[in-house]
Amino acid sequence: MAGRGLFSGLFRKKLRVAVLVSGRGSNLGAILKAEREKRITGAKTVLVISDNRDAYALEIARRYGVKAVSIPAANFKTKLEGEPEARYIRALQEAKIDLVVLAGFMRVLKPAFIRAFRGRILNIHPSLLPKYPGLHTHQRALEAGDREAGCTVHFVSEVVDGGKRIIQARVPILPVDNADSLARRVLEREHVILPRAIQLFADGKIDEAAFPDQPIAG
Repeated sequence: MAGRGLFSGLFRKKLRVAVLVSGRGSNLGAILKAEREKRITGAKTVLVISDNRDAYALEIARRYGVKAVSIPAANFKTKLEGEPEARYIRALQEAKIDLVVLAGFMRVLKPAFIRAFRGRILNIHPSLLPKYPGLHTHQRALEAGDREAGCTVHFVSEVVDGGKRIIQARVPILPVDNADSLARRVLEREHVILPRAIQLFADGKIDEAAFPDQPIAG
């Protein structure tokens, strides 16, 4: 039995991952580096899509040999809806994507997209959810006098930044911190926990339906 388990593990099909991005792509780079260094072994990024044709993330993807495309979101500024949403869904389905990862994708996903990939969408958010969903998280933490900040990988649901939390990493807030310095330190932790969450998903250790909303410490 042990030999059979080893055999099946060696030849297990890797999950096909798509990463959605809007900007510089530092978390995308962390994912692709983790794949190259075999810290992600159960999944492989095969497609990167950006709503911004000038996103540096597209260049990062191409450097790693990953297909990278830009699909504009028409006149919508903060959401993915209508025909652009349908184009994203078609592109992901045609690529036979098993897992969608939002890595700095600055648009709210609507119910049609979420239904198409229910339980298979992960997002990285720069706060200790449920604190500070949405934007300007670091400044809000500073203004509230918090002693720590951090980041969260969570499943995506119809509630913005409200899906089940998977992993959180905590970062102390220093007396000298401003929003930029805090953001830099939180980002370092994002680069650690997002690849870890992808591997956990690939290993079948996290499932939206069964996973409790009690995040693992990252």
